[in-house]
Amino acid sequence: MLQEPTATVLGPDPTHRKHAINGYAFQQDAVTTFNGWQYAVHYSSGRSGDEEPLFVHLSRRKLPEGPIETIVFEDYPQTTDDGHNTVQLGICHDDGTIHLSYDHHCDVLRYRYSVRGLAQDPTAHQWNPSLFTSTLEYLPGIASSHNHFGYVTYPRLGSLGPGVLFMSLRDGKAGLGSDHLYLYRAATGFWEFVGTPLTGVQSNPYVHGWDFDQRRNILHVTWVYRGFVWYDGWDDLADTKHKQQAGPNGAENNHNLCYAYSEDLGYTWRNGKGDVIADLRRGQTIDNSTNGIVAFEIPKKSGLMNQEAQAVDRSGGVHVLNRQMLDEKHMWVHYHRSAKGNWTSRAVRPIDGPRRGRLAITKDDRLLFILPETATPTMRILQATKLDDYASYEEIWLGEGLTGEPLIDGPRLESDNVLSIFTKKAADDSDDMRNVVLLDFELSTNN
Repeated sequence: MLQEPTATVLGPDPTHRKHAINGYAFQQDAVTTFNGWQYAVHYSSGRSGDEEPLFVHLSRRKLPEGPIETIVFEDYPQTTDDGHNTVQLGICHDDGTIHLSYDHHCDVLRYRYSVRGLAQDPTAHQWNPSLFTSTLEYLPGIASSHNHFGYVTYPRLGSLGPGVLFMSLRDGKAGLGSDHLYLYRAATGFWEFVGTPLTGVQSNPYVHGWDFDQRRNILHVTWVYRGFVWYDGWDDLADTKHKQQAGPNGAENNHNLCYAYSEDLGYTWRNGKGDVIADLRRGQTIDNSTNGIVAFEIPKKSGLMNQEAQAVDRSGGVHVLNRQMLDEKHMWVHYHRSAKGNWTSRAVRPIDGPRRGRLAITKDDRLLFILPETATPTMRILQATKLDDYASYEEIWLGEGLTGEPLIDGPRLESDNVLSIFTKKAADDSDDMRNVVLLDFELSTNN
């Protein structure tokens, strides 16, 4: 069993809104570590204490126990009560720039970045908003008139090695969209447009994650498709039905678990057999009919969720957490592609609602499942080991008073074997107050 974690409060979580805005599975990343410092992003009220508007908060601390320092970006008020409009964080290791993207649900791109060297030498910089640009509607190096910056949802940021940062984003609405890929290079300080890896045909892809295996220089992606269902006014530019939390094209239309990988930072894509299926330099893309992408044929109305979780183990195996109706029970399911390319699927445990879980890989190659309950404010952690090819699941921790969808700090787990979980916790046993917190679990090979 895991020992009880230490908890660090990042700030109050807004409770006055209808929809939560901190802690969703599609945030890649909300917490990350670089150079011995940990960084996390969330929304909270401004320094005035008023409930509205909300502002992006960027926190940092020197590990393992340094004090929290927080920048509040009060030049950009967030006022839309929509859980899609989360904050994402990325760090380019070679030039120390910190990148943020925020507040999108079919909206113009919103992005800012820091001065060079900030994350490489944190103590040389006084932590304040002047270290960052204002909110930009473009990526430096790519014109603001670029086709895909005007209707953005689900941006993701992450490292593809020391000198390269990626951003992906969806252009289009639920059921009718595609995923586009961009690279930031420290050598130039600019972004470049790679292309459109995933195109939806009368559908849109929902990715579980873009995970880069630095040992093998391979970028992995898995996704499900959501088929489009026609509704009155779908082609009206003023239509907002698709911006509802559960709009006319909902999760009941999710189907098929798909997989592809790239060995050149996303320019060329291969299916699970190793066949080249899309060369983005030539304007090609992966769409619903591309050969060899479907790992599991799963029909609509099978309980599949969008954007749940993905992780890559130290041997190069790919793990996906999603869910299905099995024997009339709604179950979390572990889909596993071994390092040899063989897929298996196994039920993990029953699920009681829509909150999505997270996967994590420890230094000794254990697979952790961080699973929230929906009906009660409970979160549990299960583990599977390489000894039986990750085929059995043991509960190693159960926590109360926690809500939302957990996120994890992958780099800290990789470097320090500390599991940092970004979540939300009731404050002072109160139902109407809660904090955004980091829970830190010290792991050992005996857990």
